[in-house]
Amino acid sequence: MEYVYAALLLHKLEKEVSEANISSVVKASGAEVNEAQVKALVAALDGVDISEAVKAAPVAAAPAPAAAAAEAPAEAKEEKPKEEGKTEEAAMEGLSSLFG
Repeated sequence: MEYVYAALLLHKLEKEVSEANISSVVKASGAEVNEAQVKALVAALDGVDISEAVKAAPVAAAPAPAAAAAEAPAEAKEEKPKEEGKTEEAAMEGLSSLFG
């Protein structure tokens, strides 16, 4: 997967997606480079318009569920103080009934 990320990074920076450049990016990340995988990726990307492939990828729909998941904890946090407030009010009512 790191090879694909390296290729995408190079493409984004408008650099040549070559074996040497991919190897450099992967090495810079601290990962070990497998030359066979680098060669296979470069061969697979030969003639591919990466910009069009990224646009056509179904990954574009992924941020929506992530955004909904990010909002859910915020809502849960908002509900929690309300519940605590109700519990506190109930406790105060209980104390007031003891002392009339």
